[in-house]
Formats: sequence, structure tokens, C-alpha cells
Amino acid sequence: MSQTAPAAPQAMTRVAWLICVIASIGFAFDIYELLMLPLIVGPALQELVGAAPGSPEFNMWVGRLFYIPAVAGGIFGLIGGYLTDRLGRRRVLTWSILIYAIAAFCAGFSTNVWMLLTFRCFVFIGVCVEFVAAVAWLAELFADPHQREKVLGYTQAFSSVGGLLVAVAYGLANSYGEKFLPAIRPIFGGVISDANAHAAWRYTLMSGIIPAIPLIVIRPFLPESPVWAQKKEAGTLKRASIAQLFSPELRRTTIVTTIMFACSFGGAFGAIQHIQRIIPGLPEVKDTVKKAVEAPAVQERVEKRLSDPEFKKKLAEAPEEERKKLIGAERAKVEGPVRGKATQEIAASVTKVQEVGGLIGRFAMAALAVIIVSRRSLLRLFQIPGIFLMPLIFAYCATTNLTLTYAGLFVAGLLTVAQFSFWGNYLPRVYPLHLRGTGESFAANIGGRLIGTSFAWVTATLAATDDLANAPTKLAYTAAAVGCAVYVVGFIASFWLPEPKAEALDE
Repeated sequence: MSQTAPAAPQAMTRVAWLICVIASIGFAFDIYELLMLPLIVGPALQELVGAAPGSPEFNMWVGRLFYIPAVAGGIFGLIGGYLTDRLGRRRVLTWSILIYAIAAFCAGFSTNVWMLLTFRCFVFIGVCVEFVAAVAWLAELFADPHQREKVLGYTQAFSSVGGLLVAVAYGLANSYGEKFLPAIRPIFGGVISDANAHAAWRYTLMSGIIPAIPLIVIRPFLPESPVWAQKKEAGTLKRASIAQLFSPELRRTTIVTTIMFACSFGGAFGAIQHIQRIIPGLPEVKDTVKKAVEAPAVQERVEKRLSDPEFKKKLAEAPEEERKKLIGAERAKVEGPVRGKATQEIAASVTKVQEVGGLIGRFAMAALAVIIVSRRSLLRLFQIPGIFLMPLIFAYCATTNLTLTYAGLFVAGLLTVAQFSFWGNYLPRVYPLHLRGTGESFAANIGGRLIGTSFAWVTATLAATDDLANAPTKLAYTAAAVGCAVYVVGFIASFWLPEPKAEALDE
């Protein structure tokens, strides 16, 4: 393999700035699409499955919705990485955005849980392919190493902006969705349920198509990777293959980066993304929910349902032992959506704080990547604190106090999300041009999406319990253990992480 000498920084032309802007939007809305699920999974499953949060059936579907799309994304994302090396970075980018935008919109019309699962699979496939193609594209457009580090670092930092935006979108949908539902019902033919309190999750999913519109319109007109295009045109571009990733000179790189990428994602999916289902166990959240349910307007609606002549007749005909269940079920029809809405508003707020932490972590990684030469040392600045803080955040903060939970999630987001930016900077430097998309895709999709996201299923499965009152607490302790474990494994694996041999990209 040949090494190209470092090039001088190129002038930031209008096209270069446009590339950076479009890349930032793309990274932002990759995460926007993925982070919808932790926000909407609770109300979506309550509507589509009817399972109570924390129940074995509920946790089973949470695990499926997190992991099965990740499996699809991992497998097809690997194929997409190979196609990125074969067909070009820009073309694959455009098609991947189309896939996840359309699938996200269609998911909002799900009438059963299998339909939702299918569309989430397509969303994951599009996002997994887009990330790999975008990183390879950007790395090859900016030849100067310091300029490339900055571009990759700061554009990836906008991924956390996507997390903030989806939290805001969910909050808006939760607050105003009921007002829009009657207006759009004739257009959508009654697909959306009259259970207005659950409309927010549908609107949040549908909003996924909005940010994709400018990307679809503009990206086809941006330049292809110049080095890839030149080699393709000259007929000197080597043919990519997955087997080459395990050649003697690349085997260690492939195995170690795959393990460590999995651990980075494991911290997010095995711990952080469960916080929306952990916070209902906090005293402050319980008080907020209790006040919302006991509000005079809510209790008036409950009494109206209980005094309905048809319900009274049904109650009178029921056996004595069934009457309490009937009354409880009738109250739940009114109080359940109120509980859900109050909890979801706090969940959206906690998610915003976590994403602010992630945003700061990404910017910190982008700044430090230019200063710290050793990639191992750079990554350990975020790994070592996480080994000690992740169990503290989830086992103590998230079970004790809402204010501590806000602070803890800020730190957890900073330490974990910063590592995602690290891989976007690191991977293009350790694979040659003809294997760049394939190599990045193997680490990101097999390691991150396929193995890493499986920790969401691991946590949900280990936390399953019939004791629904204590389900949030058990989930918090499980998340603490899983989060600590993946940080420890990632740190140990870092001792075998290869240092890039040169600043210039390998062609």
C-alpha cells in the first residue's frame, strides 16, 4: 500500500462550505432518526400491543424494536459499505437518505407492531449506509490531515444537534399533536387512532422525512470523492472484498475496531437509551404524574365514564370479583394517557440534557483530535472516567433524584457520544482507498449496529420483571452494570488499537 504525502490545506470555497453544511445536516438527522425509538417506544407499544411498561411482553418488544432493526442495518450496512467502494460515495449517500426518509414517514402510519418493526428496519439500513458513505466522502474531499480532522470532527458534532431536535420535535408533538389530529384525519383516511394522547409518537416518526428533503435535492449536485473518481476513471481502483479486511496487515485493525465500536455503542444502547423508562421510578416524576392524574378536569372525565349508563349496566351484571378490575380498566382509559403524557414530557427534557452533553463531548473530541497525536490516549480520556461514572450515574443518580439524573445524563452523554466522533476520524486513516467504505462499514455496522445495539436487548431482557412497581429501579441497576461492563471491555481492547502510520490517507 502506498502513502500519499500530506497536502496543504485547501481554500474553503463556497462548494467546500456547502459540503460541510450538508454533511452536518446528514449526520444530525442520522441520529434524529435513530433516537426517535427511545422516545416513542413506550406509547407506541402501549397502543399497538397493549402491554404494560416493564412487563415481560413489553420488554420483549422493546428488545425486538431495538435489536432486529440493528441486525438489518448491520447486514445491509455492510453491503452498503461495499457498494460505497464499488459505486462511489455520493451515489450511495443519496439512495441511503431516500430509504431512511421514506421509511421513517411510513412508520408513523403503523397499524400493528410488525409494521412498525419493518419500517424501523428500513430506517436503520438507510442510516447505517449513510454514515459510512459520508465519512469516506468527507475524508477524501479534504486531503490536508489537520483540515480533515477538523471537518470530520465538527461535522459529526452536529449528530448531537439531531438528538436535541428529535427531543424538541417529540415535545412539540406531545403538546400540540392533539390539535392537529382532527385536521389531518380526512387526509390519512383514519389510520391514526382517536387515542389522541398517543398521536405524538406518530407525528415524531413522520417528521423524519422533513430534514431529508434538502439533502435529497442538494447532495446529487455535490462533487464525488476526487481520488475515488480518478482511480475509477483510470481503471486502477482495486476491487474491494470483505476477505481483505482479515489479511495479515489488516486483521488486527478490523477485529479491535469492531470490538471497540461495539463497546462504544453498548454504552449508549445498553444504558443511556433506557433512561426514558427509568425516570418513572424517580420520586419527582411520581409526584408530577400523581398531580396530573388527580387534576379536577381528569377526575371529572373519570367520573363521567364511570357514571355512563352502559358501563353501570355492565358493572351490575359482572361478578363481584370482576368489578374492581372493570372500574380500574375504565379509569385507566382516562388516566393512562395522562400518566404517559406527563412522563413523556420529562423524558423529552432529560433527553435534551443528555444530547447537550453529547454535543459538548463531540466538540471536545474534535478539538482534542487535532492536539493529541496518540489515538489511544485520546480515546482513553473518555473511557477511563466512564468506567467509574456510568455505574454511579445509573445505579445512584437515576434512582435517587431527578436533578442528579439530569447532571448524570449530561456526563454520560458527553463521555459516550464523544467516542462516536472518534471512530469517524480514526477509521478512514487505517484503511486504504479501495477498502475504506468496506472497512468502516464492518466496524460501524457489524461492531456498532449489530453487536453494540444488542446491548439494548441484553439490558431489557435482564431487567424484565413481574414486579411492575419496581421495574424502573431494576432497569436502572441493570443499565449501570451493562454500561460499566462495556466501558471496561473497550478500555482493555484499546491496548491493541493500532496507531495510524501516517497523517495522509492511505491510497
